[in-house]
Parts: sequence; C-alpha cells; structure tokens
Amino acid sequence: QVQLVESGGGLVQPGGSLRLSCAASGSIFSIKRMGWYRQAPGKERELVAHITPGGSTNYADSVKGRFTISKDNAKNTMYLQMNSLKPEDTAVYYCNTAPPYTLWGWGQGTRVTVSS
Repeated sequence: QVQLVESGGGLVQPGGSLRLSCAASGSIFSIKRMGWYRQAPGKERELVAHITPGGSTNYADSVKGRFTISKDNAKNTMYLQMNSLKPEDTAVYYCNTAPPYTLWGWGQGTRVTVSS
C-alpha cells in the first residue's frame, strides 16, 4: 500500500490562505482518483475535493470557489490551496483515495485552525 503524508497545516486568521500537500510514496495520482478529506471536532469526516487521474476536479459546496485541488504526478504530490478561510474550515485534513476506490488507512493528517 502506498503511504501518504499530509503537511502544510497551521494557524491562520479568517480570510487567510494555506496550501496543504500530500506526498505519496508511489505513483498513484496518475492512476487513482484521490481526494482531500477533513474532520472537524465532533463531526464526521467529509470529502471536500477530489481529482481524477486526468485532472478533473470536484468540490464540496462548502469550499467551492475557495479551495483548489491540484497535483504534480512527477513529484507524487497532491495539493489543496485554501483561500478565504473561515472558522468553519477548522479541521484535521487528510488525503486518501476518493470514491469509488476503497479507502486506504488514514495518515496522521494536518491540522488547520482558522481563528483570530
């Protein structure tokens, strides 16, 4: 199984930006549909964006127009550019396969806190 490592989280003020990275141990972004998920305190984990091997993207309504998912197949890395952040974006963010693919084990995630 390919290992995924998320990074780039931190504390940011409302309206700010962050870029998350998901580094994979193998060449998966050209093969599988991959996604960014998040889990806020006390809430279920949700899929916020996904990208297909061909580069097509899809977003949850809550982040549409603010978040951009992208990937660099040569670097085995996927990104999530998050702009106009809101307090409700506070969560631990994870990367994993996206439906219809079976989920792999979850990594440690990267924590994003949006607060003034």
